[in-house]
Amino acid sequence: MAALPRITLVATGGTIAGLAPAGAGAFEYQAGALAAEALLQALPQAGELARLGSETLFSLDSKDLEPTHWLRLIARLRDLLAQPEVDGIVVTHGTDTLEETACALDLCLPRGKPVILTAAMRPASAPGADGPLNLLQAIRAAATPELGACGPLVAAGDRLWRARDIGKRHTHAVDALGAFAEGPLGLFRGTALHLGASPTAAAALFSDALPERLPWVDILPGYAGAAPSLIDAAVADGAEGLVLALAGHGSVPERWLPALARAAARVPVVRASRIPAGGVWPQANFDDAAHGLIAAGSRSAWQARVLLSFGLARGLGKDALAGLFAT
Repeated sequence: MAALPRITLVATGGTIAGLAPAGAGAFEYQAGALAAEALLQALPQAGELARLGSETLFSLDSKDLEPTHWLRLIARLRDLLAQPEVDGIVVTHGTDTLEETACALDLCLPRGKPVILTAAMRPASAPGADGPLNLLQAIRAAATPELGACGPLVAAGDRLWRARDIGKRHTHAVDALGAFAEGPLGLFRGTALHLGASPTAAAALFSDALPERLPWVDILPGYAGAAPSLIDAAVADGAEGLVLALAGHGSVPERWLPALARAAARVPVVRASRIPAGGVWPQANFDDAAHGLIAAGSRSAWQARVLLSFGLARGLGKDALAGLFAT
C-alpha cells in the first residue's frame, strides 16, 4: 500500500480559525483564535487523507493583512515547496481578502506541488461551521499530485477554483466564495474530488527573488460625480501606481481626463472595472494608447492592484506592464 502524501497546513487566521464567546451572536467572534494544530486536532479523519504537519504563520483577520504579509507567506511557502518531504500545502485564510492573497501566490509560487487555499464563513465554534469540511476537502486536493501544475487553487463550498478566478460574492452566505466568470475546476462529494477538464498548467509570472517591499498602488472607484481631485490626491500622497475601478467596460468620466493625464505622466494607471465579470480590454471603449493608460484585461481591480504592485517591484516600464496585463 502506497504511503500517504505529506501535507503541511499553514494557518494565517481568518474565520475558519474563529471562536465566539458563549451566547454571542452569529457575527460576534474573534477571527484567527485557533492555531493550525488545533484545527487539525478537531479533524482526526484528516489523517486518513494525508500525513499532516502544521504551522501558524499569522493569526489575523484577513481584513488586516497587508502586502508585507503576502511577501512573508510567499517566502515561507517557497521554502516548504522546496522540501522533498512536503508533497503539498494547505493555507487557511480569511474570506475578506482571500482573492488578493490568492492572486499574489498565483503570481509568485513555483509549480509542481499542489497549494490549496481554504476559508470559512462561520467560525469554528458556530453550529453548522463550514470550515471543517472545507479544510478536509482542501487536504484532499493538496494530496492530488496532478493539481500541482495548476498553481494555487481554492477549495470551498464543495468546489475547487483556480486562484485567479475566485472572489467573495456575498457578505455572509456560506457559499460566499465563487468565481465571477469561469466555472470550478472540480467538485467535491464529501472528500471525493471529481475534476472536470484536465487541469491546465499555468506558469508563475514572477518566480525570481522576492522584492523587499511592494510599491504602493491605490484603487480609485468610478461612480456618478466622482471628483477628479481624488486622482491628484492619490499621486500626491505617494501612490506609485493607480488602478481605476470604473463603471461598465472601464468607462472613464470626461471630467477625469485632465487629472488622469497628469497622473499617467508620473505613475502607471490601469483601467479596470467595478463589474466583477467581463474584463476591460485595450482600446475598447477608450483610447488607452492616446491617454497613456493600461487596460486590466481579464483581471479584476483587486487583482490588477496585486499584479501592478509586483510588476513595479521588478522595475517594469509602462510597455512591459501593459504586456503583463495582456498575458
